[in-house]
Amino acid sequence: MGNNKVIGAKIQSIRESKQLSIEEVSERSGLSVEQIQRIEGDVDFPSLAPLIKIARVLGVRLGTFLDDQTELGPVVCRKKNTDEGIDFTNNASAGNKHMEYHSLAQDKSGRHFEPFLIDVAPSSSKDLFALSSHEGEEFIYVLEGVIEINYGKTTYILEEGDSIYYDSIVAHHVHAAGDDKAKILGVVYTPY
Repeated sequence: MGNNKVIGAKIQSIRESKQLSIEEVSERSGLSVEQIQRIEGDVDFPSLAPLIKIARVLGVRLGTFLDDQTELGPVVCRKKNTDEGIDFTNNASAGNKHMEYHSLAQDKSGRHFEPFLIDVAPSSSKDLFALSSHEGEEFIYVLEGVIEINYGKTTYILEEGDSIYYDSIVAHHVHAAGDDKAKILGVVYTPY
């Protein structure tokens, strides 16, 4: 959770270094001024779609917001180091608050995709799943449990050992399929 505060501060720092106002970022990204203020102020932590839109406007790759170091060579992430997660949420929908992301490459600079271990909490049957879309591609491999993916008008059920690779521009939502939690390996690629 501590990494969340770094994201808001980095977004604000990069925005200010590029001499962009919150209003300009809002206009170019399609996000509301209030949403950007809440993200920068660490009130809300964006889902991947708004974060990608902000990265595009600022002319940086998604990983810039997660970078802690500038390691150019290989980066090893030990199991013991994946305990602290990053929550991406969206003030517009409670349906995005069920996943905790654990970055597997935050120390690698210049990376072009983002690998995460993602803990997916079970959702109540009354949860509304707001589909989102963004440029790029995603790969998901189910490590534990069962995952349901709404992709456009199609629903996919993935069990342990199953995987899916899709274009993120199509509206989608990932959530646990039943009453049990799940764990997935997710890799997100976004062009910049």
